[in-house]
Amino acid sequence: MSKVVNDDYPGQTPISDADLKQMVMSNHVNTGTPDQFTSGESNNVPTEVIPLPSKGRFYPEGHPLKSGVIEMKYMTAKEEDILASQNLIKQGVVIDKLLQSLIVTRINYNDLLTVDKNAVFIAARILAYGPEYVVEITCPNCGEKSKRNIDLQQFSEKVINWDNFQEGEITHTYVLPISKHKLTLKMLTHGDEKKIEEATKMYKKASKSLGVDRELSTRLKHVIVGVDDNEDKSFINQFVDNMFSRDSLALRTHLKSITPDIETVFDYECPSCGHEMAKMQLPIEVGFFWPGV
Repeated sequence: MSKVVNDDYPGQTPISDADLKQMVMSNHVNTGTPDQFTSGESNNVPTEVIPLPSKGRFYPEGHPLKSGVIEMKYMTAKEEDILASQNLIKQGVVIDKLLQSLIVTRINYNDLLTVDKNAVFIAARILAYGPEYVVEITCPNCGEKSKRNIDLQQFSEKVINWDNFQEGEITHTYVLPISKHKLTLKMLTHGDEKKIEEATKMYKKASKSLGVDRELSTRLKHVIVGVDDNEDKSFINQFVDNMFSRDSLALRTHLKSITPDIETVFDYECPSCGHEMAKMQLPIEVGFFWPGV
């Protein structure tokens, strides 16, 4: 992590490009309130180095995650106390508090890319209770329920075309197929996801009588940071609200295809009727972090 500049810096010496870059990165990594940071400590608990789906390519030079890996520790009784906290569960922040405690690499948690957070989430479960995860699946054909033991270590990173991105850039461009507008798109971070959640809750309260869920358009308003090089937020919001549905579908399909992630899918065959389903999405049940409950 970047070092804090000492008190007598820079004195009479001109600031070099390297020193200026170091100062910027120090601000980038350390800006935020204390509860936004990961623990940064292992306390002699064994740790593992976890590869990130982003490979660190979207983080700027000097960022602790630029190497493409993150260090995490094994779960202890301290983290089990976090999972047992009814207050954190009611607030809906228990998993984030858990991950912050398990991540040894010192980062601002809000800077963690969503695509990397998914990998950290899976790794946390493996480090806590092992790779075996038992789920109950209801067959969509016959309705029978059966249990399936899933090995969480079997999942691999999605294959994507890295030519779509520039090293160190969190954004890339995409031209809509119908309107031909050029969009500048951003990889979302945990901080962005919190803003989306807050905005979605606000919209739900405001339109409770209409019953309209605006999560889809709200997410696009955070993903899109420029329209034909216009970065005005109010303009982008209005653009999203009036976007052609065919463009919206194409954009969402594009984002899904180019976004790095962990492929958490598996093949399923019903033991009762033999019904088969390819690439079933991994169900996240209460037993994922609370086994035996």
